[in-house]
Amino acid sequence: MANAPVSIREVAAHAGVSVGTVSNVLNRPDRVGASTRERVLDVVDELGFTPKHTAVTLARKGVGRIGVLAPFTSYDSYARRLAGVLESCTGRNLDVVVFDMPSVAAADAPVLRTLPVTGRLDGLLIMGAPLGDAMARRLSGRRLATVLVDSFHQDFSWVNIDDEAGGYQIGLHLTGRGHRGFSYVSEGQRSAEYTSPGQLRKRGLIRALAEAGLGEDSLQHWISGGNDVAAGRKAAAGILALGRVPTAVVAHHDGLAAGLLAGFRTAGCAVPEDIAVVGYDGTDLALALDLTTVGQPFTETGRIAAALLLSQLDGAGPHSQHVTLTPTLVPRATT
Repeated sequence: MANAPVSIREVAAHAGVSVGTVSNVLNRPDRVGASTRERVLDVVDELGFTPKHTAVTLARKGVGRIGVLAPFTSYDSYARRLAGVLESCTGRNLDVVVFDMPSVAAADAPVLRTLPVTGRLDGLLIMGAPLGDAMARRLSGRRLATVLVDSFHQDFSWVNIDDEAGGYQIGLHLTGRGHRGFSYVSEGQRSAEYTSPGQLRKRGLIRALAEAGLGEDSLQHWISGGNDVAAGRKAAAGILALGRVPTAVVAHHDGLAAGLLAGFRTAGCAVPEDIAVVGYDGTDLALALDLTTVGQPFTETGRIAAALLLSQLDGAGPHSQHVTLTPTLVPRATT
């Protein structure tokens, strides 16, 4: 006789929590403390628990469902990646379910911990969130087809843009124009357990500065304390109050750069004569402001990532493929 399915009460008993807590972990993970959430999920994995509603999901015929998890409300660029995903899914009998998460620079994403357990998805695209080994094991154990975007893990397919190359291009551009003092403006990084796009851009920038004979002390990292135009304005005021004001400022993305540009001009600085400003992403905002930026092929990354995931679901592709695209510097009036 086959073993009876594991019940939610058994999970609760093994984890030493209430049935309601288990339900919250699976459906509203942000309401549960991190340590309790992990304890419950460990028991879920150990017992092989599958929520009852999953039986309906697993019985679906002819309709697939993929999830797309990204910090959509923190960074506009992920909407452009999503457009590429939807383009690849056109013509497929497929539901695309969007999950928002906070910027990983500011907070964890509890939903990422629980999605593999719920059984609601056939595949998952994880964008802009680092994937630790424990989470990787959970995804593999549940056999949930997964592709990463703007993130790395050796056991999964990923599609990334070479952020170090983008920073390097900025460095060559600015040193070629005679700049010798620089600031890089971004949010602070919450965890030291992963390498962020900002760190990679700084690494490329530092490499270009070294090639120009400049040391790492020529570059300061300014923590913006926010992720929008207002934070860029505030950062501009702080940078201008420094004892040694840089002649070029590089922002983590175009929104911050727009705030820096406004802040410098409000303070009476001429851009680029007194201080140069560079953004990142290649958005319409950069085009409207005539802002030097680094264009990223966002739509293409989403399109390729979705194609890799669909290939896995169709059983037609290898388990792990790695794709790296190169960004392009777009010089404009602010440098």
